[in-house]
Amino acid sequence: MSDTKKTIPLREGLWTDKGHDGTPHLLGHRCLNCGEVFFPQKENGTCTNCHSTKLELIELSRKGKVFAFSVVMLRPPGGYYRGDVPYALANVELPEGIVVEGLVTDINQDDIKVGMEMELTIDKLHDDDEGNTLMTYKFRPSAA
Repeated sequence: MSDTKKTIPLREGLWTDKGHDGTPHLLGHRCLNCGEVFFPQKENGTCTNCHSTKLELIELSRKGKVFAFSVVMLRPPGGYYRGDVPYALANVELPEGIVVEGLVTDINQDDIKVGMEMELTIDKLHDDDEGNTLMTYKFRPSAA
């Protein structure tokens, strides 16, 4: 085992650390044929709406609104999630017309409301068995 600890993403290709404006953005696909937007990116490269293979990689908007949310009281089985409980999950509707599910941070869970403005942040999920820091995307209340 190496003594060098790393910071690693939950999954490669979910976001870019420095988008067009120098801030993190989720990465998705847009179908060039029908305009459908997807997150995460379509691994098979095919639009599930029209079956076109003409997809472009896009940076999704950093801000959106809470569409729905839930406070989870128990860790899911399997031991993958090692963070604190309870925790909040929100479905955040982005201007592109898609809804993205993510953990919520930087707010008391009792204060989350449908319609609340949220913004993307990249934050620690937990440390893995080797002591590496596993990072993920989350949403927090928008500063503006």
